[in-house]
Amino acid sequence: MADKHDDMFASDSLSQGALSATAEDMNPALAGATKLFNMGGGLTLPFEYGGVENEILGYRESAWIGTTLMLAGIYDIVGPDACKFLESICVNDFSKLKYTGLRHAVICNDKGQILTDGVVIRIAEDRYRTYWCNPPIQYLCEASDMDVHGEDMTGTEYFIQVQGEKSLEILEDAFQADLHDIKFAKHRTADMDGHTVRIIRLGMSGNLAYEIHGPMADYPFVYNKVWESGQKFGARKLGMHAYNEFNHTEAGFPNIHLHYPLPWFESSEGMTAWMYANPQQSMYNINRELGGSSQDIQERFVTPYDVGWGFLVKFNHEFTGRAALEKIAANPSRAIATLEWDPEDVGKVFAAMNTRGGERVDDIAALSDFDVQYNTFHGTCRYVANEVYCGDEKVGITSGRIHSYAYNSMISLAFIRPDLAVEGTELTILWGTPGTKQMKVRAKVARYPYNGDLVRNEDRDVEDIPHRF
Repeated sequence: MADKHDDMFASDSLSQGALSATAEDMNPALAGATKLFNMGGGLTLPFEYGGVENEILGYRESAWIGTTLMLAGIYDIVGPDACKFLESICVNDFSKLKYTGLRHAVICNDKGQILTDGVVIRIAEDRYRTYWCNPPIQYLCEASDMDVHGEDMTGTEYFIQVQGEKSLEILEDAFQADLHDIKFAKHRTADMDGHTVRIIRLGMSGNLAYEIHGPMADYPFVYNKVWESGQKFGARKLGMHAYNEFNHTEAGFPNIHLHYPLPWFESSEGMTAWMYANPQQSMYNINRELGGSSQDIQERFVTPYDVGWGFLVKFNHEFTGRAALEKIAANPSRAIATLEWDPEDVGKVFAAMNTRGGERVDDIAALSDFDVQYNTFHGTCRYVANEVYCGDEKVGITSGRIHSYAYNSMISLAFIRPDLAVEGTELTILWGTPGTKQMKVRAKVARYPYNGDLVRNEDRDVEDIPHRF
């Protein structure tokens, strides 16, 4: 009988030639992958190519090209009350959203805790396309009495991310057109040899970055064209492993499931019942395992102010969680920061892990605390967060620990008391899940985002890049 691991992952030593020509024709991103991830439903994604270090560093001097977002849930809100409905559940104002703009939509519960966040674009008069807002938005839509309905469009679009310093040049070479006009958080369509492609200036690398979308039938042609151009500029392919576990912490993008769980089962009886009735959609929260010294699930949940998104909250309309967020906005109890872990103390934890006859110690040698393989194989999602102290006082929690290859340091994001979220502040992390040997690790507040030495996408003036067309 085959090991169930074999169904999900191919061998680390899988060669390009081991893939069928048909598979690569249908999904050209699989070419060169050394490990694959079977998402089910016919979707297989590249998990690794040349290893995390090689892949993740691509964005700094050239770009990385990835397809991890192909697993994104896509859900359309349709009907005369589409805008009204979105404003009733999101902290955002959609009244002035045009066909070239987007919203980083945030949906909260009555406590102001984030239920999910994602991107919303307007694609027709009464049709808004949402990415990553499901499953909460589907439940809320089905429960609504407004003149609106939802349509699950998952799997109908391809997502290709081109992210890094050379991303604009790569795309312009692929499209053979000038794309300098696309501003941050804006999008438009462009033609690629008869194929209509939507280009969005948005990304997770922290610096200049784009996404391109289009109908799934066009995916092989468009991907091959983009990768052909990417190679001219030294781009690297990025797998699911590097994207999920390393990109977000270094670039300062707190992310659902990676840095915090979502209160799908703690918000209302109706939502809880719906999530249990749809276990495949609620898999990341239906079975949680809490790793790390923080064992209070409520302190794991976050508000927009905890994660630095207070600027997205617009109090010019009524929405779920407004009353709670108004109180939080007047006196925020947490702010986001980067923590840089003391290497000497990290070494002590590692030494304790390797002390014969010693107590069991949580693995600090793992490159990150998020393990998609563990989550998948065990049918649960393991969320790791550790308590943060200033002296003897607990002042917050930290999560998303990674080893940053670009800066040769161990870092994490933290949700801590606002007056302490100042670069240089010295704090202490209590490492270890109860029942294991718990150890103190010194840390200091570092710049946020950690890769802030690069010009952020929102601040980048692309006019310093020569026009070729």
